[in-house]
Amino acid sequence: MQTHITTEISQYLQHGDNALALRRLLDCAYDSQQLEWMEEATRFSQTYRKLIAENNSDNWKAAFRNEAQALIQKIVSDHTSATQTPQVLLRAEAITKRYASGNFGLQPIHLSLQTGEIVGVVGENGNGKTTLLRCISGQLAIDAGTVTYPQLKQTNAYAIQNHVAFIPQRIPRWYGQLKDNLHFSAAIAGVLGKRNDVLVDLMLERFGLTEFASLNWTQISSGYRTRFEIARVLLSRPSILILDEPLANLDINAQQTLLTDLRFLTKSSANPFGVLLTSQQLHEVEKIADRVLLIRQGACISQTDTMAVANLGFALELETADSRERVQAALQNLEIEIQFNGGNFTLVSKTHSTNELIKHLVLADINIRYCRDITSSTKRLF
Repeated sequence: MQTHITTEISQYLQHGDNALALRRLLDCAYDSQQLEWMEEATRFSQTYRKLIAENNSDNWKAAFRNEAQALIQKIVSDHTSATQTPQVLLRAEAITKRYASGNFGLQPIHLSLQTGEIVGVVGENGNGKTTLLRCISGQLAIDAGTVTYPQLKQTNAYAIQNHVAFIPQRIPRWYGQLKDNLHFSAAIAGVLGKRNDVLVDLMLERFGLTEFASLNWTQISSGYRTRFEIARVLLSRPSILILDEPLANLDINAQQTLLTDLRFLTKSSANPFGVLLTSQQLHEVEKIADRVLLIRQGACISQTDTMAVANLGFALELETADSRERVQAALQNLEIEIQFNGGNFTLVSKTHSTNELIKHLVLADINIRYCRDITSSTKRLF
């Protein structure tokens, strides 16, 4: 653990990814669970965060790199963390749910989740994504099937509520100052005294909320409300974090930051957890998810870990200013199917890899504006 994160942060610093290095430094301090290192890392972040954001000169960068390296070495030399063996957190077997009114029903769905894992649930609106999340979190009673939590000794509503944190797309309004709400949530979770203060300050810094600490609900954007809610629930150290459309209120940069952070945080040695999330941002979710479930009309029709390339073939999504005729001419000697939806091409072949397709396009001097290998993407099934 120590060698891995030290190397990781060193690489970020070497390549100038200073904001990312700072976030990972805070993660390392949190994993130590030592107040001394959490306090020092928080102060360090507060000192350099604005300089990183403004990027106004190079005068501070050498000092930042040296001090960051020294601090991470102190933390890891003082803290030994064993490698975490993944634990199964959730098993949903053939769960179904039908509403009294309407024709919609959640058909038998199988799902599992373990620590350190991110599972994405995608599909068009009204196809059952939120219903599935609410059934798994215990907010909705299922009609058939079973939902079990292997790490829980008791499965009453209170135990499940502490085990599973659910963040809806429309976050309920809270009252008072942001920081006071975090202190309160930590206290409810049994974090008291100085540890409460230190953990809240670290969470504020980790999620970029320090400057908003004294503001209330009406004074921050919906994107920052999402960040606040994630920080709040993580203070209670849940085993499962369920997020319904967490990217909906975020700009593209904030989306990538949040997804990257989820990938980092699930691997925490102090509090490893699993994430189940829904989103319309298919490309972003697929980049960080271990598995993606595609739901259509209440049924799971695909999981990416079971999608067979041999059955569907290789697929390349392509955007170009060149004509369809030029694209066809560049690939005329290949066994390939060319699909066009008026905006992008989708090139499908059972025998030629996406790298081969790109090579032929480049050699034919096709003006490639964008391309993406969607061989294992659920986008092919939309």
